[in-house]
Amino acid sequence: MFLINPFSMLAETVPAILMQSFVIVMAVLVIVGTLLDIIHKKNVRYFFENAKKAKLSAKKTLSSSERISVISKTIVSDIATTSELGAGKRRAAHLLGMYGTILFWIGSVIMIFCYSNTNSVTPIAWPIIWHAGAIMTVLGGSWFWFFLRVDVYSEAQPWYRIIKADLFVLALVATSLFGLIWSFLQSLNLNDRWDDKVFLILFIVSNIVLFGGVYWSKFAHMFYKPGAAIQKNLAEADGSRDNLPPPADAPEQFGLGIKREEPKHY
Repeated sequence: MFLINPFSMLAETVPAILMQSFVIVMAVLVIVGTLLDIIHKKNVRYFFENAKKAKLSAKKTLSSSERISVISKTIVSDIATTSELGAGKRRAAHLLGMYGTILFWIGSVIMIFCYSNTNSVTPIAWPIIWHAGAIMTVLGGSWFWFFLRVDVYSEAQPWYRIIKADLFVLALVATSLFGLIWSFLQSLNLNDRWDDKVFLILFIVSNIVLFGGVYWSKFAHMFYKPGAAIQKNLAEADGSRDNLPPPADAPEQFGLGIKREEPKHY
């Protein structure tokens, strides 16, 4: 299973051009959904207006080398390793899901566009990357969904309570899970049995929900968050602090006091 390109096997019944067209359509849906999200929520407009206001209160002008240094550190720390989440379970789950999704998507694109013909030979690395990415996404997304969501962890809401904001993570986990099951069943060479076809349909539908639901889900946050992190660190470096007051001194400690339970919030 882990060494087989499922899209190459699918090409025996579905033309490669159809699979490639599906990927292109999904990419277009992401672009359209993100643009609609920008127009409706005005996130980007607020971002640039806030950056312009903060620039007026900057205490120093950053040189090009200083800006590049801040941006590089932000990419390495805040974006690539999500350091803002601390060193706890939430960060581990996020990293599993994030890098799993990246591997899963890259593997899908490479195998569909380069090795989806029946006579093509797929390098072993790509199916391994695709399956490993799917497993990481399922583990990270499920860990977050069942145990780490704020409304479940801190507000005692039941894990099965679903709101519109949950569409992204649920669709992401469903896509990876259905893809894994479909790949496994397909590797068994079931011929005319219905099992693999059912999960192929579920895999397709979950992809449509994931990429077609950008406007209603938190999908676009993967574009906003890096920009916001960079702007925040640039504002820290030039002293404007996004027009926020400097952090207060830590409160004075007066003995042990009351032994309190560790807070469970952001």
